Amino acid sequence: MSKGLFITVEGPEGAGKSTILTELYNRLLQEGFNVIQTREPGGISIAEQIREVILNTGNTEMDKRTEALLYAAARRQHLVEKVIPALEEGKIVICDRFIDSSLAYQGNARGIGMEEVMDINQFAIEDKMPDLTLYFDIDPEEGLKRIAKHNGREVNRLDLESVDFHTRVREGYQKLIKQYPDRIQVIDASQSKEAVFGDAYGIVTDYLNK
Repeated sequence: MSKGLFITVEGPEGAGKSTILTELYNRLLQEGFNVIQTREPGGISIAEQIREVILNTGNTEMDKRTEALLYAAARRQHLVEKVIPALEEGKIVICDRFIDSSLAYQGNARGIGMEEVMDINQFAIEDKMPDLTLYFDIDPEEGLKRIAKHNGREVNRLDLESVDFHTRVREGYQKLIKQYPDRIQVIDASQSKEAVFGDAYGIVTDYLNK
């Protein structure tokens, strides 16, 4: 049986990645690919319970290292329970966020250090990295404006952070793009939704046709 493909979708708050991910998933399904859609933190019962703790707007006192460890714990369970079994069955797994989020948010924006957060996550993922990552790039202020306009979106604890925090998130992603230029493909998320989808679909199909 052919090996599966692990695709992750990343970006700052308000980049619109979740919307595009769903459209991408539906298009690949229509084209006959064996694909599943999932998210982090979450995707399975245990990880969704951890998600509720992490993103609860009442938990503003949460220590930054506690936060990083909770993300890693949710990631581990999701990986072994859902992602790896799907990949072993030859499926394409499209996941909304993975390790790059922890590196950018906790490692860079929270100031723990990207190497330190990578060490925590190496224990969780055992070297299981994505094959391809789509990074949706947007100016932090523009992303937060989009969130403010989007009444139906889940408001989480990270949305309450300052613009400076979200700027540091973006800076963290920029460092990762330089570190993993072959894996992380950048998409300009300030374009129209149709243009963003077109870019994302093009990158994924090019990868599948290699």
